[in-house]
Amino acid sequence: MQIRLPHIALSLLLVASITSLIAAENWPRFRGPNANGLHLAADLPTTWNESENIVWKSKTPGKGHSSPVIWDDQIWMATAMSEGHDLHALCFSRKGKLLHNIALFHIDKLEASNALNSFASPTPAIEEGMVYLYFGTYGVAAIDTKTADVVWRRQDINLNHQEGPGSSPILFKNLLIFHCDGYDVQHITALDKSSGKTAWTTTRSLDLSGVGNHARKAFVTPVIQKVNGKDLLVSPAAQGCYAYDPNTGDEVWRISYSGFSAVPQPVFNGNMAYVVTDFGRPEIWAIDISGSGVLTEKDVKWKYNVTCPSTPSLILKDGLLYFVADKTGVASCITADTGELVWRDRIGGSFSTSPVATNDHIYFLDRTGVTSVLELGREFKVVSRNRLESGCMASPAIADNQLFIRTATHLYCISQSKD
Repeated sequence: MQIRLPHIALSLLLVASITSLIAAENWPRFRGPNANGLHLAADLPTTWNESENIVWKSKTPGKGHSSPVIWDDQIWMATAMSEGHDLHALCFSRKGKLLHNIALFHIDKLEASNALNSFASPTPAIEEGMVYLYFGTYGVAAIDTKTADVVWRRQDINLNHQEGPGSSPILFKNLLIFHCDGYDVQHITALDKSSGKTAWTTTRSLDLSGVGNHARKAFVTPVIQKVNGKDLLVSPAAQGCYAYDPNTGDEVWRISYSGFSAVPQPVFNGNMAYVVTDFGRPEIWAIDISGSGVLTEKDVKWKYNVTCPSTPSLILKDGLLYFVADKTGVASCITADTGELVWRDRIGGSFSTSPVATNDHIYFLDRTGVTSVLELGREFKVVSRNRLESGCMASPAIADNQLFIRTATHLYCISQSKD
């Protein structure tokens, strides 16, 4: 019997390549590939504890609230060492081994920071071969993920956060884009991702002279949405929301509201954006983003102001919006088309992280390390409550049917037990 080794070798190589492609699921930025916290195909466990459904648990050096980002077999996060004076990048393997702990910036004099914040809260953005870390006023840097070499870094894009850094960067074509909504300056900036040089900077156009400096800051991460066939950068800020052409930074529209220090990232349903306007008295506005110039009340389809989130972002699925209030632990579900209440109930706890959802379940992670898993739909139903040893301030990531949770002390990989 003749064996054709070249054909067998080619077949094995093809199978290996396909398997590699299947396994290489990525979570490249804050709230995932589509910036909405959804992974509808994921098969995640709904129950776990320190001894059940934990694939691995790895100690994380320093302190940071940045969420994990994933590309191929690497997981990257930011952290702050020496009580914030040394800012580092961490890289773990998908098996939980710490591969790199890279010093990026040393800061002699730190600004004040909110007790609930850290000096390494913005989530990195990652793509093939490169990861980008932003620490607000303290610096921004790019790292080659294959060699762990720092490609470029900058510390000259400064602002006074007053509460510490919060907004995360995003990638668009050849640009790295981030918010600079501070106590003192308010603008959005894009850097050439290969060199770190400034591509464009756009100052916020709303007149903020009538409000105090504290009411000029915000911590939202922008999102790019297709509207009328064009890319639109939707960018909530203090006292209003803006939209820009992400290629040039040119303003397309803006709308005013009374609110500041907002954190939640907007979500979208076609030409409708759901924006949280304020931290102290948060409201959800459903804004038609297909217009231009100065938008007004006629562009706002509805507003909702009961137990809205100040920090956690929204989940939108099948025409329903889900969210949880920071301090009260009240979870809500409202309709996306009218803002009508579907259900509201208390799950307990206090929250800073943004939830994630699969096709069937939504995961709310509180500050003590408890995750409440609820069924998605028009009926309030708690499936489980799952506790880890320490608190959680970073939003989770999902890849290859695994849930990655960063607590105050460890990075966890959680998955269905194969037993």
